[in-house]
Amino acid sequence: MSEVDGNLLNRLRIEGELRESDGGGPPRWVWVAVAAVLVLLLAAGAAWWYFGARPVEVQTAPAMAPGGAGASAAVLQATGYVTARRKATLSAQITGTLVEVAIEEGDHVKAGQVIARLDDSALRASLNAAQANVQVAMAQVAQAQAQLAQGEADVRRQNELAASGMATKQSAEQARTAVATYNALLEARRREAEAARAQLAQAKVNFDYTVVRAPFSGVVTEKAAQVGEIVSPLSAGGGFTRTGVGTIVDMDSLEVDVDVSEAYIGQVSPGMPAEAVLDAYPDWKIPAHVIAIVPTADRGKATVKVRVAMEQKDSRVVPDIGVRVSFLGQKPANAGTQQPLKGVLVPAQAIAQRDGGTVVFVVVEGRAVQRPVTPAAQDVGTMKLVPQGVNAGDQLVLAPPATLRDGASVRVKEESR
Repeated sequence: MSEVDGNLLNRLRIEGELRESDGGGPPRWVWVAVAAVLVLLLAAGAAWWYFGARPVEVQTAPAMAPGGAGASAAVLQATGYVTARRKATLSAQITGTLVEVAIEEGDHVKAGQVIARLDDSALRASLNAAQANVQVAMAQVAQAQAQLAQGEADVRRQNELAASGMATKQSAEQARTAVATYNALLEARRREAEAARAQLAQAKVNFDYTVVRAPFSGVVTEKAAQVGEIVSPLSAGGGFTRTGVGTIVDMDSLEVDVDVSEAYIGQVSPGMPAEAVLDAYPDWKIPAHVIAIVPTADRGKATVKVRVAMEQKDSRVVPDIGVRVSFLGQKPANAGTQQPLKGVLVPAQAIAQRDGGTVVFVVVEGRAVQRPVTPAAQDVGTMKLVPQGVNAGDQLVLAPPATLRDGASVRVKEESR
């Protein structure tokens, strides 16, 4: 074979690292490529899980059915609790040991009724001493008055004797000086008597602090101390001193506090009629009305507190019981001729734009389901009327983020009542 042919054969020879293995399997570079593809697939899967499968935290609000014509319909519902506007935890104004506790949970008390008594032995002794000091001061005043009367009589006699020449003018002057001294002494004794009476009044006030009375009529909801325990208006670091004897609630001051979502607060106004239903008595519908909208919002819950007054109360209404309040729309003047609205009411914040269309996202089993909707031209306050595509009671995502897509996993932000 010629030298040229040998060079050509050397160029066509396959290098060792690219040559097939002796076993006849694929070359090494194939395995390297497969491993790189697997790594890319794993990275893509992790990215999909992190950005796509991780639940998106959202806030929701229910879609509501509009009321029919001819009746005052609920335009909004909210939950809350019965609260007392007048409630007091009773305590003594001084530190002392309880010798009597005259209340139990559930007792009805009247304003001024004795609730508890403290040991008053030390203060009673102080009161008796103050009364004795007053008596001593009054006796000293009487003594000073008698001395003044005697001095004035002496002045008259000395003046008569001096006028007849039987006494010197110096004796008359000394008598007048004595009268002036007695006047000053009497004034001092009177001031001492006033101070003694003030000390007596203070002792009576302190003694009265040993008695704890009800500041208003109400019902005892908690008994916090027993006979033999020490109570004090100040908290003690050791934890053995009670700061209260009991709690009284004025049942006539009970009302409802509810948290209304910011998306619906525009539907509520002071004086608006409402209907309250206690969680414990779902068949009892209590007429109510809005007292006021508290002019502040809870940033964490995105809610506004609304105060609602109940127009009927009985023993079933107790503090801190759960309540559901339905805010009622005003009855239209021509209710008999109006046709009921068809569809459901959704907050305007729940409507979003996707791919050139109007959609809402309904939370179903932890996922956001995209539904196309066509809002009607008619609005009901700040609510949008959606004729179809959404059912009453569906939980709608408020202000859907631009990254939220159909089927995305979501987690509803919890709102404590």
